[in-house]
Amino acid sequence: MNIGITGTGSYLPSIVTKNSDFENHDFLNEDGSPFTHQNEVIIQKFKGITGISERRYAENNLNTSQLAFFAAEKAIADAKIDKEELDYIIFAHNFGDVSEGKTQGDTLPSLATRVKHQLQIQNPKCVAYDLLFGCPGWIEGLIQANAFIKSGIAKKCLVIGAETLSRVVDKHDRDSMIYSDGAGATILEAKDDAGQILSHNSATYANEEAFFLFFGESYSKATKEDKRYIKMYGRKIYEFAVTHVPQAMKDSLDKSGVPITDLKKIFIHQANEKMDEAIVKRFYKLYDMEMPDGIMPMSIEKLGNSSVATIPTLFDMVKNGKMENQSIKKGDVVIFASVGAGMNINAIVYRV
Repeated sequence: MNIGITGTGSYLPSIVTKNSDFENHDFLNEDGSPFTHQNEVIIQKFKGITGISERRYAENNLNTSQLAFFAAEKAIADAKIDKEELDYIIFAHNFGDVSEGKTQGDTLPSLATRVKHQLQIQNPKCVAYDLLFGCPGWIEGLIQANAFIKSGIAKKCLVIGAETLSRVVDKHDRDSMIYSDGAGATILEAKDDAGQILSHNSATYANEEAFFLFFGESYSKATKEDKRYIKMYGRKIYEFAVTHVPQAMKDSLDKSGVPITDLKKIFIHQANEKMDEAIVKRFYKLYDMEMPDGIMPMSIEKLGNSSVATIPTLFDMVKNGKMENQSIKKGDVVIFASVGAGMNINAIVYRV
């Protein structure tokens, strides 16, 4: 039997926040000093680098586990399985449930347990646990689910990636414009006519790279609340990603035995349009080839960076014909690839 994705689902929050909505923000440098440029210039440069023009934020009454539940319901229905047959629910996130206006993430009980509760699964043998692996968490969840099924201890797994990053951003940090909210879910199971995970590759770089992404204080020195926010060293992350991710992708593809010319799509973490293009171009350069047109579907312009949710959401959209000029069909070989906090990288070569 093959081990493949038999169902997908995603949830896009209804609140659309455009770049123009940031025009009145008080953006500051790391030392708390004001920028010399007007916000219109900052936003224009931001759009040119990241490709983001708008993003989605969760409704105030919803949190990460609820977004995940909506996506999970769709994935289960798409796979046409009985939810009671699920052996594992693996939930990749980074900050837990952060309720609107609160300063602390809630991970007790685990978000996977909360999704199982909302799905009203009665089977106690359905094991639910959370996975913290930065933005590559959903891919790592697939890798773990694949191992469980290969070993014979599972047949069907629900793998989720969800986040509400809008609630952990510093409004004085221009990087806050990058982040968004969303959820994507997949069913991985052993089935004759399923797709197939052909190979995978994961790595953690935790020396000088460990704290490229971290929790830090607001850039506003007037902020007196004891609250921390997601922070990053953008240039260091860019250099790290374009150096290591292309090779990780090549290692996975070479291990699969699939020639580069048979590759149909690359589903890469939607972090930064310029960075993603540089990664894929360098990947093809390793084969002395130019990057083909249309090889890299992109959702970041309209959806922003929702961390672990970006790839499963993107895959669901392309699979279901919801992206213009992008499609996949049975038998196509694709790559999933990501990079994020840790610093972690991973890649999967997958036959649809």
